[in-house]
Amino acid sequence: MKFREFEFPESLKYNDDYSWVRIENDVVVVGVNDYGAKLVKQFVFVDLPEKNKEIKRGENYVTLEAIKWTGSLKSPISGKIIEVNEKVFDNPEIINKDPYGQGWIMKIKIKDKNEINDLKSAEQLIESLKKKENKSVKK
Repeated sequence: MKFREFEFPESLKYNDDYSWVRIENDVVVVGVNDYGAKLVKQFVFVDLPEKNKEIKRGENYVTLEAIKWTGSLKSPISGKIIEVNEKVFDNPEIINKDPYGQGWIMKIKIKDKNEINDLKSAEQLIESLKKKENKSVKK
């Protein structure tokens, strides 16, 4: 689905913290969604999570730096980090160029599959983004 110039594949799930999730059996692949990737223009540094670490939903999983922005994103799912994408450490702009493909951040072995139900569909995320934008315009 498209929202302005941003792309949100319907096959993925999303949280409100600019992350996407692709479900692959009992593992999820997590990355930065197109909205988050394009808002900052170009990432220049990525501090990846630690492989084999347990992470809880809502904990910071990645710190990103762009030219005029630095921030962390919260994990959409709890579980054990089984793989991290070293390519984005060496070349952070992959996230901006291909957020849903080569720009993934980590893979997690899911601890509680019910947490997936709390994530948003592409349609739900777009509705949420529209509401956020409407609030900021009214201020």
